[in-house]
Amino acid sequence: MRTVLARGSVRTGRRTLADGWVLLRGAEVLRAGDGPAPAADETVTGAHVVPGFVDVHCHGGGGAGFGGSVEDAARVAATHRAHGTTTLVASLVTRPVDELAATLAAYADLVADGLLAGVHLEGPWLSPAHHGAHDPALLRDPEPADLDRLLGTGLVRVVTLAPERPGGLAAVARIAGAGAVAALGHTDADAALTRRAVDAGARLATHLFNAMPPLHHRAPGPAGVLLEDERVTVELIADGVHLDPLVLSLAARRAGRGRVALVSDAMAAAGSADGRYRLGDLDVDVVAGVARLADGGTIAGSTLTLDRALRHAVTVAGLDLDDALAALTATPAALLGRGDVGHLEPGARGGAVVLDDALEVQRVVA
Repeated sequence: MRTVLARGSVRTGRRTLADGWVLLRGAEVLRAGDGPAPAADETVTGAHVVPGFVDVHCHGGGGAGFGGSVEDAARVAATHRAHGTTTLVASLVTRPVDELAATLAAYADLVADGLLAGVHLEGPWLSPAHHGAHDPALLRDPEPADLDRLLGTGLVRVVTLAPERPGGLAAVARIAGAGAVAALGHTDADAALTRRAVDAGARLATHLFNAMPPLHHRAPGPAGVLLEDERVTVELIADGVHLDPLVLSLAARRAGRGRVALVSDAMAAAGSADGRYRLGDLDVDVVAGVARLADGGTIAGSTLTLDRALRHAVTVAGLDLDDALAALTATPAALLGRGDVGHLEPGARGGAVVLDDALEVQRVVA
């Protein structure tokens, strides 16, 4: 079916069409332009037409989490798709390597079908000093055989690790050499080691400022290095819980467009109600939309969807709309090496989102 999405503002990711339209066949962009729109089977109008969102860090939603059944994974994807995320990387919390391998095998068809854009391994190669909502008993050093086993599936797109663990720098190089994104997070590394890890191939900061030493005026630590280095994309969680809006604004403006990826880091309660949930083997209590471990109260992911992240970034933190949209589309797409998503130019297949004046989702084509 051919669909025209039209109205005053069409942001393709590469240009803004003031009186624009986008013609799609399914989720594939055929043409984009301005002026009179071409004939189609359906015409949808809204205040803004933008590319489908790209989330490189998401653990769950709709009451389900990644790491469970294939049906649970599909439920997570459907929940976030309804909120504009059309390209989704499934993030797995720390588990034994055998379990991670089994989950990758189970998700192979979902990746092949495009429901998932791959898998993000957040652990088990993390720092016990900053384990966050990961089970510290399962943390381990990165062994080459384990990395090769998991990376060899071709399904892993991102790996988060702490470079200070024995073998950490070699693991960064191994991950990058396999074509995946090496991400630094849940780390106690100092600035010098962080620089060495970036030199070794690390290109992503996992939820910058969270689960790492704070930025200090005499010890910039990983946060200072990752924010400053032009080679690194920084994840920011725009939910008002993980980052104060001022910090979000400062980080986004310092990194600049092209280096910020707004992520959800969502767990099962995203798009669902408050209550008790599981994240891996750990109990999580969600109260007023904030997820914390039942034991100790550590923040345990978010209940965020990327449409909410967009609204928070623009209306609360004061980011420019185009900058915020780039952080939800073009930048994470480039990080994944995906030229077919994150924009609305001919040949794109990442779908589109129609937003109203309040940046609420009216329609998702995917």
